[in-house]
Amino acid sequence: MNKLREKFERFMYGRYGSDRLNMFMVIVLLICAVINLFVGGGYFSVLLTSWEFLLLLLIYFRMFSKNISRRYEENQKYLAIENRVRRFFGKQKYIQQQRKDFHIYTCPQCRQKIRIPKGKGKISIRCPKCGAEFVKKS
Repeated sequence: MNKLREKFERFMYGRYGSDRLNMFMVIVLLICAVINLFVGGGYFSVLLTSWEFLLLLLIYFRMFSKNISRRYEENQKYLAIENRVRRFFGKQKYIQQQRKDFHIYTCPQCRQKIRIPKGKGKISIRCPKCGAEFVKKS
């Protein structure tokens, strides 16, 4: 067993290996495979099977590639996109949590979001960014 592991390690030396982009593609591949199980047949099934095959080829190509700098760049672009998506959904989750205790208003001039506690009645709100004042019910 150790000899096989050493041979594999020697083979992978100088190659890129796996990263977050590859893991994402594996997840997409598994989702396509599960969908393909439930789709009886026809053109959609053939399309999914071809996508699965292409994804598998791309995963192996990236994993065994010796062009490490190019694969690293691809992964960094993917991580930037993933980070934007995570921040967007994190912000949405935070806003939903804040809506229990606060009203969130948008300044009519500068579009700044302002958090106002609930239950204070009709109040005048001064925007901390541009100084505009407007009246809202809290």
